[in-house]
Amino acid sequence: MADSSNRPVLVVDFGAQYAQLIARRVREAQVYSEVVPHTTPVAELLAKDPAAIVLSGGPSSVYEPGAPQVDPALFEAGVPVFGICYGFQAMAGVLGGTVEHTGTREYGRTELVLPDAGGVLHDDLPGTHPVWMSHGDCVTGAPEGFTVTASSDGAPVAAFEDRERRFAGVQYHPEVGHSPHGQEVLRRFLHEIAGIRPQWTTASIVEEQVERIRAQVGEGRAICGLSGGVDSAVAAALVQRAIGDRLTCVFVDHGLLRAGERTQVERDFVASTGVKLVTVDAKQRFLDALAGVTDPEEKRKIIGREFIRVFEQAERDLKAEGDYGFLVQGTLYPDVVESGGGAGTANIKSHHNVGGLPDDLEFELVEPLRALFKDEVRKVGTELGLPETIVQRQPFPGPGLGIRIIGEVTAERLEILRKADAIAREELTAAGLDRTIWQCPVVLLADVRSVGVQGDGRTYGHPIVLRPVSSEDAMTADWTRLPYEVLERVSTRITNEVAEVNRVVLDVTSKPPGTIEWE
Repeated sequence: MADSSNRPVLVVDFGAQYAQLIARRVREAQVYSEVVPHTTPVAELLAKDPAAIVLSGGPSSVYEPGAPQVDPALFEAGVPVFGICYGFQAMAGVLGGTVEHTGTREYGRTELVLPDAGGVLHDDLPGTHPVWMSHGDCVTGAPEGFTVTASSDGAPVAAFEDRERRFAGVQYHPEVGHSPHGQEVLRRFLHEIAGIRPQWTTASIVEEQVERIRAQVGEGRAICGLSGGVDSAVAAALVQRAIGDRLTCVFVDHGLLRAGERTQVERDFVASTGVKLVTVDAKQRFLDALAGVTDPEEKRKIIGREFIRVFEQAERDLKAEGDYGFLVQGTLYPDVVESGGGAGTANIKSHHNVGGLPDDLEFELVEPLRALFKDEVRKVGTELGLPETIVQRQPFPGPGLGIRIIGEVTAERLEILRKADAIAREELTAAGLDRTIWQCPVVLLADVRSVGVQGDGRTYGHPIVLRPVSSEDAMTADWTRLPYEVLERVSTRITNEVAEVNRVVLDVTSKPPGTIEWE
C-alpha cells in the first residue's frame, strides 16, 4: 500500500503475539505499517524503502540455540530502528551492549522509573509509571552511543536511545493498553526520532486503493459478492469509485442470513451507492450441499465453494454485458493472519475469503481491504459516504448462520436460530448496547438437548448460547459484561417465543483461548 509519499514502517515479527497489534498502533500514529517475518533478508527489507523498522517482541531467549537474530547490516543502512522486548535485547546485543539472564523476571504490570532526563521517548511523562513487561533476560549495559532513559527493578536498562543514528528501544510493551503511555512513546519514536510525517489517513487510504484498483482492473469488469456486512460493502464502494458501472454486486441469499438482512442490503446499500445489484436465490442449493455435514471446517469450505460457483454462474448470465474477470472480496488483515497467511502463524480456521476458494477459480481476486483492520475499514466506509447502518453494523461471518449451528444445518434449525438471533439483537439495540459490544454471535447447540419445564410440561429442547464480546480488531477479545436485566429479557423472550429452545447460556470465554465464533 505504500507509495513514495507514504513509505512503510516494517514490523519485524520475532514470533510475538502482539506483532499485528504493533502494526495497528503504528497506523494509529498515522503512519503506514506492514508486518514481515524475521527471516526476511536485510536486502529485501531495504528494497521496500522503509521509513523505519520496528523489531517486535518474541518468546525466545537471545541465548537459546537457533533463537532469531538481527543481521548487523540492518544498523548500517541508515534506517531508524525501534526495538521492543526481545527486539530491544537483540538490538542491544548486536550493537555491543550487554544482555544477561540475571534470574530476575518481570511479567505483567511493572513500575518504570525515569531519570531526571527521560530522553525523547519519555520526556515529561510521570517519573514512575506502570508498563507491561514480559521478559526473563534483560539489558544490563547499553551499547556505545546510547543514553539509558528508563529502568525497572528487573531491568537496569529498560529504555535507551541514540538520537544521532535514530535508534531507540524499550524493554516493555508500549503497544498494549496496560502501558498507559505506550502509544505516546511509540508516536514519539515515529514522529520525533525517525522523523516520519503522519500521512496515513483515511483519505489517503481511499485515494491509494482507488488508484490500485484502476491499475489492476484496467478496462475490465468486476463482480463483488455482497454479504450485507461492512467488509464487503466497503470493498464494493471502493471498487465502484474506481471503475463505476463496470462493477456488478451479486447478493447471494444462501438461506444462512439473519432476519431482515436481504431487505437491508437491497434497500440501504443500493440507496447509498446506486450500485448495480443482482440478487440470487440459492437457499436450496446451499442446504443440499450442507446436508449431513457437521464438521465446521467442511462447512466453511462447502459454503466458500458454493459462493464461488454461484458467482461463476452469475458471470455467465451477465456475459451479454462483457467478460467479468475480477472477483471483489472484503478480506481483512485478521482473516489473512488467522488463516495462516502470515509467516509463522497457525491456521486457526479457514476463511472463505482466504483459504476456502476452489483451485479452479475463474476470477482474479481484487482485495482492497486485505491490509486493513476493522476499525480502519469502518473509517473508510464513512469516508465513502456509506450510511451508519452499514458502517457500524456488527461483524457477521461470510458463512453466516451455517457456522453458528453446532451440528447439521437444516431449514428448521436455521429458522430456530434466526428467531433467537433477532430477539437478542432487538434487546441489545433497545438497551443502547450496539456500540458497547463488538459482536454478539448467537449459537444454536443443535446436537444437544436439555430438559426443561414449559407450560407445566416437561420439554426436551435446544440450548442457545449468547457470545457477546468486546474487541478493537478481532485479533483479541474479551466477553462483554452485559447488564443482568438485559440478559434476563433476552433469555425470557427466547424461551417464551422460540418453542424449540428451553435454555439460554452465556459464553464467558476470552480470545484467546476461545475464538469469537464457535465454529
